[in-house]
Amino acid sequence: MAKSKELNNRSPLVRDIVRHRAVYALLAIPLAYYIIFKYVPIWNGQIAFRDYMALDGVLGSRWIGLENFRTFFHSFYFWELLRNTLMYSFGKIVFSLPLAILLSITIYECRRTRLRKVVQTLTYLPHFLSWVIMYGILLVLLAPGDGIVNDIVKAVGGQPVDFLTNTKAFPWIVILSDAWKEMGWSAIIFIAALMGIDMSLFEAAMVEGANAWQRVRYITLPSIAPVIVTVLLLRIGTILDAGFNQLFMLYSPAVYSVGDIIDTWVYRQGLLEFQFGLATAVGLFKGLIGMLLIFLSNRLTRKISGSSLF
Repeated sequence: MAKSKELNNRSPLVRDIVRHRAVYALLAIPLAYYIIFKYVPIWNGQIAFRDYMALDGVLGSRWIGLENFRTFFHSFYFWELLRNTLMYSFGKIVFSLPLAILLSITIYECRRTRLRKVVQTLTYLPHFLSWVIMYGILLVLLAPGDGIVNDIVKAVGGQPVDFLTNTKAFPWIVILSDAWKEMGWSAIIFIAALMGIDMSLFEAAMVEGANAWQRVRYITLPSIAPVIVTVLLLRIGTILDAGFNQLFMLYSPAVYSVGDIIDTWVYRQGLLEFQFGLATAVGLFKGLIGMLLIFLSNRLTRKISGSSLF
């Protein structure tokens, strides 16, 4: 009785926490993760404005203002890095997103359960392979000497091509291999959206004589349009993240002109040459651009389609 009276005297927030303490206990671990690895590092973001020396620490390093940003913007490779980064980011969106939507619709429309499960498994599997393994697979396929693709090229009378060191072929290898690896995984969210469509809409369309393409065009795509917009906005927000792990595994000095992106340059400058302030400045620059792109694209899509992320 005394405990009940004491609980009633507390604020509504405290009462709610005590009543649902098991739920809040489950939230403790992810909350601690975000505090330690997401919010605490914000304090170290000031390294971008300092001539950071590890022995001096963050506060002991000399304040240099925007000098690290100027170093990056005035770099000889800045426009080349920006061009390559945007090329791969937009290329992956243009190829991967439509393919994921097409795959999800195909799986959803398939009426053979066994075939659908086999296709799902085969398309999801590459996502769980690291880019180290994917590089080995691509090397088996594209090696200039005994690669499977070049064996076919030589069989039809052509000359073998070293795809991974060819500046014209390399961008296509990057974009298409990413689509191959992530297409099945990206389709999951669209399949979930398709499962939420009212089946009576399809039944009514079939009664009216609509064929499969018309049902997809006038029912399926409009029904999942908000999900497509949301995924697109999230992808645009990370437009300057062109895939460090993939490029780091696939590129070489022979294709730096078309394969070097902001992240790989930061890796060489920031970690290999210990320019931590410069690396942090580039990270802040990417975050700012991503935030602005999300706000602008969100407002644009709200005006055009009526749906938005927020």
